[in-house]
Amino acid sequence: MRWSIVVAVYNEAEYLPRMLGSFIAQQVPFHLILVDNGSTDGCVDAACARFAEAVARDPSLAERITLIRAHEPVPGQVHALRRGIALADTELVAICDADTWYPPHYLARAQALFDNKGPECVAVAAHLRPDTQSKWRISAAQAHRLIAARLMPRQNHTSGAAQCFRTTTLKAVGGYDAAIWPYVLKDHELMHRVLGQGRQCYDANLWCISSDRRRDRRAVRWTLAERIVYHLMPFGLKHAFFHRYLARRFEARGQRDTALRQRGWESSPASPVMPA
Repeated sequence: MRWSIVVAVYNEAEYLPRMLGSFIAQQVPFHLILVDNGSTDGCVDAACARFAEAVARDPSLAERITLIRAHEPVPGQVHALRRGIALADTELVAICDADTWYPPHYLARAQALFDNKGPECVAVAAHLRPDTQSKWRISAAQAHRLIAARLMPRQNHTSGAAQCFRTTTLKAVGGYDAAIWPYVLKDHELMHRVLGQGRQCYDANLWCISSDRRRDRRAVRWTLAERIVYHLMPFGLKHAFFHRYLARRFEARGQRDTALRQRGWESSPASPVMPA
């Protein structure tokens, strides 16, 4: 197998079955590493049972998919992802979110991009497609990400739920690690380290759909001014931007990675179900 899929899971009973189903439909073999980060809703037990039922119906799934369950007791997605990446021993690794839906060609297309672009391509990034049937909105979102990636190739332009890496490169730069970056926007900081080792690739046909449940993102994002500085900052100065400037500001605002465990949407109406 060439792929490992790493998913940090914390109380995802509503979304994890959809995400698991989308990976059962993938066209290439993989290891699926589910890291339970202290869930109390039984979602990981349910996911493992669902997978066992799928294998019972179609035994060939056991030849394509290896399900690996891990547990990370320290709260925080960064800790769970670190545990999962440590278990990955394949050539390629995809970081995925439990509330995100991936089309059946996701891994196959990402793999083709790695192969076609050669070893200098150390990361492949998908763009987030809006949860809508509007072709105009889908095209606009796609064009926005692809144009940004073309104009600013040494920056991150997507979510951590849509990033794939060469495993040796990901581990060589330290991967996700709270000792390196314990704050939100860890996908941007990690991609900066990865891009010091090679290039990333975006593609119009590589996409996924994330839930829109976290509508209020003030607790987990940077300010407009900080984002503008990030885009304008030369690549050689970005390490200082993250670790000397942004880290201090995030610490003062309490924007550590554990802010992602705040689930304000649970008291608001449920998000729309993602399309099949």
